[in-house]
Amino acid sequence: MELMEGSEERNRAVVMSVAKFNHGVPLGKRPGANRDAKSLHRSLSKLGFKVDLHSDLSSEEIYQLFSEESKRPVKDCFLAVLSSHGEEGCVFGADGEPVWLSRIFTYFDNACMEKKTKLFLIQACRGEALDDGVEVDSCQQPPDGNFSHYFSIPVDTAVMFATAPGYGAFMNFCGSIFLQTFCSLLEEEGYSGLELTRLMTRLCHRVAYTFEAKGRQYDGKKEMPCLLTRLTRDVFPFADMGKDSNAARISATSLIASGNVRTRIASLS
Repeated sequence: MELMEGSEERNRAVVMSVAKFNHGVPLGKRPGANRDAKSLHRSLSKLGFKVDLHSDLSSEEIYQLFSEESKRPVKDCFLAVLSSHGEEGCVFGADGEPVWLSRIFTYFDNACMEKKTKLFLIQACRGEALDDGVEVDSCQQPPDGNFSHYFSIPVDTAVMFATAPGYGAFMNFCGSIFLQTFCSLLEEEGYSGLELTRLMTRLCHRVAYTFEAKGRQYDGKKEMPCLLTRLTRDVFPFADMGKDSNAARISATSLIASGNVRTRIASLS
């Protein structure tokens, strides 16, 4: 995983996905997780990211992975993807044990990651409620204390959840609507050069308005991603420096002046 000798520091992405849980763990397989990982590797590599993929790690292995990654050098932006079954505040390792997001976030509050853009994409359920397309404010309030991970998010960090608090996130054998849409936007003309919060807004819009689950259990259900940010500047982590002359003058941490509905047979992430 080390950078080649003589190479420049690069933006880095670490994709951790659990597709298959250990024997005896009462959590279903996630057949689309591997397809998501491949799509992320393709899309991010094209944009100059060094992408490392990790599959079916235990909870302790996930903690160890991100503890080590938080101490490695990065050019401007570090992107982490955690894809598994989950509940509010955690995702599950392949051993079925919870991985608390608050602990992962605190690893990146260090000198090595200071002034670097940190982006976390969380593909996991945050509860059992299903979205009928009503306002997010109508969701059931999670139990007290389940928002503790919000307060552990470091400065210059954005966290994008696949779904709102209390709700389920969808995935099938083709992958998750959240991560597949993210990859599609990065590969479409004009989107990778957007400022990060604008790109995430377009991701929210596309998932919310162009996806609708189908199938006997989930027919008509929707999904609404949720963005949390402690960014202190406009950032452009996916700008293609070779194509956009304006992008060539800014880094991922630069401060600058001021269809049709798709349906899928889905299962919960």
